Amino acid sequence: MSSAKIVRAVAQALIAPLIAVLISALITSIVVVIAGASVGDFWDVMLKVPSHRNLVNIINQSSMIFLAGLAAAIGFRMNLFNIGVEGQYTLAGYTAALVAGAAWFPGKLNVLVALLVAMAVGALWAGIAGLLKVTRGVSEVISTIMLNAIAGTLVGYLLSNHGDQYGQGRRTTPIPASSQLKGWTPWSVTDGAIWTLVLVAILAGIVMAVVINRSRFGFDLRATGANADAAVASGVNVKKMVVVSMLISGAVAGLIWMPALFGGADYYGPPFQRTLGFTGIAVALLGRNRPLGIMFGAVLFAWLSEQANPLGLIADISPSVVQITQGVVVLAVVIAYEVVRRSMAALEQRELRNALEAEGAPA
Repeated sequence: MSSAKIVRAVAQALIAPLIAVLISALITSIVVVIAGASVGDFWDVMLKVPSHRNLVNIINQSSMIFLAGLAAAIGFRMNLFNIGVEGQYTLAGYTAALVAGAAWFPGKLNVLVALLVAMAVGALWAGIAGLLKVTRGVSEVISTIMLNAIAGTLVGYLLSNHGDQYGQGRRTTPIPASSQLKGWTPWSVTDGAIWTLVLVAILAGIVMAVVINRSRFGFDLRATGANADAAVASGVNVKKMVVVSMLISGAVAGLIWMPALFGGADYYGPPFQRTLGFTGIAVALLGRNRPLGIMFGAVLFAWLSEQANPLGLIADISPSVVQITQGVVVLAVVIAYEVVRRSMAALEQRELRNALEAEGAPA
């Protein structure tokens, strides 16, 4: 690659996010003004250096959002819209908590079995949508949305009728102490611990990057996502790729809540965190379906959510403004990348036309 192309690629990678950040900051500031609050107070809170406790929360939340983004991105790279990440990790989280609480295996082996169960349940739930698509032509968007509703209803029914009574609600049997993971405490105990299974999120990102970019399966997946007809012509079994991609996407989705489950939640019930699947879809778009970009997107969303907590107390601003910021960031990034891409393509065409004219060839 020539130096000019390298410079152009770097510029494209840097200009689009910069434009998106500026647009997002401007629109968010306008929303704050419309809400009758102080823009200065808002940004003072949002850009304040987090405390150690907040940093721990940001890292922990980032791990789950990152896994959710990876799960969605696997489908997106295949040109599949797995909108069912929410239902997949909900059902997987409940089942894994049930298995871990039953403690059929000793100590840390119990943790490993629960992780495998979570991946299997997530994969099977996503696989239903894959099979419906290749056998009946059902859009994965419709089927995964319906499966989300079914998963939520099923878990609610099972928890209500077979869960342990806990206050005014229900929960699964708590995980035994021998299967709890203490985590890493970089500062004081009162600041909290970074969950041990954050490492699972890091490992999943590395594996995805290697598989997508350095394996035959990854090439077939990218080729099918780019042009299914060309992939068929080159010998790729598209139907098989659809099912396998959905299975892998669901397996990763099954891991989303595992860092929290073994990091202190200890059971499925009130501590379960919802909507991570939908957040992951936004983060996957923000990171352009690439692990490194998804990682930055996950940290950004976790940072915004954590910093939003004191908004009402310190700046008298509704934390819901941050949700607007998150949505604007995603839209701005998608639009900015497309604008920059088209601008770069037009520039390359002009350069090629000028080069042909200089050589005397017809443009």
